Amino acid sequence: MAVVPIKGLYETHLTVSDLDRSIRFYRDVLGLPLAHTIPERHVAFFWVPRPETAMLGLWSIHSAPMSMRLHIAFSVDLPDVEASVASLRAAGLTPRRAGNGPEIREPVVLTWMPAASVYFQDPDGHSLEFLAMLPGRSRPDLPWMGLSEWRALQVEQG
Repeated sequence: MAVVPIKGLYETHLTVSDLDRSIRFYRDVLGLPLAHTIPERHVAFFWVPRPETAMLGLWSIHSAPMSMRLHIAFSVDLPDVEASVASLRAAGLTPRRAGNGPEIREPVVLTWMPAASVYFQDPDGHSLEFLAMLPGRSRPDLPWMGLSEWRALQVEQG
């Protein structure tokens, strides 16, 4: 039995090497509203996707000799996942299969969920993902595949 029933994830944090560059990326490229900065603590907070829904904190690591590359998936509508491949390229970013996986031409379907997915990286190499859940049953027996292949499979299965 859970101590408290969890309704969702509200907040997560990433470390970044250049806070100003990261603010520009998350605000201007991804369109997240900047909620608050605390210059003396070298931190910026963004609303995801709008105030009081969820929050992303970016913390500057200054001259730390090491860094971590983490992953965040943003829930988006399916048409936006599909459009993101071209939009990411237009923004100078590379749409990928997963993390630092191969470049893709269309969203990939994570068949065990099922969900359509497009990965890309922020300026610090953090793995970001646009993800939309798909209707239908999960197929953990199938490998990941392109969205067009998944749709063809769904038509075959009626």
